[in-house]
Amino acid sequence: MAFLIVNHPDYAKTVFGHGDPKGLATYKFLIPWIGKGLLILHGPKWFQHRRLLTPGFHYDVLKPYVSLMAESTKVMLDKWERLITLDKSVELFEHVSLMTLDSIMKCAFSCHSNCQTDSPQGRRFQEACRLAHQHTDKVIKERKTSLQDQQELEKIQKKKYLDFLDILLCAKDENGAGLSDEDLRAEVDTFMFEGHDTTASGVSWLLYCMALHPEHQQRCREEIKEILGDRETIQWDDLGKMTYSTMCIKESLRLYPPVPTVSRLLSKPITFPDGRTLPEGSLVAVNIYSLHRNPAVWQDPEVFDPMRFSPENLSKRHSHAFLPFAAGARNCIGKQFAMNELKVALALTLLRFELSPDPAKPPKEIPQVVLKSSSGIHLLLRKLP
Repeated sequence: MAFLIVNHPDYAKTVFGHGDPKGLATYKFLIPWIGKGLLILHGPKWFQHRRLLTPGFHYDVLKPYVSLMAESTKVMLDKWERLITLDKSVELFEHVSLMTLDSIMKCAFSCHSNCQTDSPQGRRFQEACRLAHQHTDKVIKERKTSLQDQQELEKIQKKKYLDFLDILLCAKDENGAGLSDEDLRAEVDTFMFEGHDTTASGVSWLLYCMALHPEHQQRCREEIKEILGDRETIQWDDLGKMTYSTMCIKESLRLYPPVPTVSRLLSKPITFPDGRTLPEGSLVAVNIYSLHRNPAVWQDPEVFDPMRFSPENLSKRHSHAFLPFAAGARNCIGKQFAMNELKVALALTLLRFELSPDPAKPPKEIPQVVLKSSSGIHLLLRKLP
């Protein structure tokens, strides 16, 4: 089998415009954990699932999630306040992973798991994940039973907001067919994996970037204070006003894309703009991490510069130079959900703490399925008055 790794936007645009399935060799080890949901599926079944799931990411659905994300973030920040009395740096990733898992449980199931506070000493977020997966089957069964009762159905429809599972259970295609129990389990587990592990990576690296660059950190903090005024929490309408903070988030996603590489298995031959071709059956990986740091695409690519994402600079850039959520038909369906969580976590953290790097514990990037650090991401936190 031919295998090509690309890191130029012209090549990435061709690959993502081709509509090929993902290379299963890269993802097959995830199947026992998350099943065959959108991340794994291809062909007509992928198309059916994508259509059924898309309404679950409409902004009307995402709106009420903001308060749930804020609630989970505040639990994490309260923990950090207690930890900083030790006068040591805090390793972010495990805390952030539990926070995003807590958040996803609320958004997916309306389940307040208390996974951030109830975990015994030493239990890692993977254990919380395992418990969440056990919870999936039970909740699906209970919720399906409720839907068969007219009174319960009316109660669900009158809920203040519909969670992800409500939307999946009610989703029907043009033939009136919904998702099977196996498909529901796979999609909920996929949402939980993609919605908490990747977002945890994004939040952790974002806070690390803020710690490294105090001038940008302070400018974001001032913007957030101006938007919120006397309020201590953040609301849906605030997110669109976070102009400079959003530029910093995007620059962090450029330097530290949560999913550093994605692959496609060619279902038909492909021809790139320079005339080179690859046969059907070839595996092509788009190395997003390398593309985002390609000096032929980005000037001074290792420098953290949020102004790259100013409207003026955006208009000059190749459409496929910045791909933290991939592109094309198989782009990340939850990208707006993720961006919202990044904004909420950034805003509430900067209102509470001043962030500095721990020079004794620099991160060591490891590009797995999700971009992490083999040494953790350690920051020094100072409580703001």
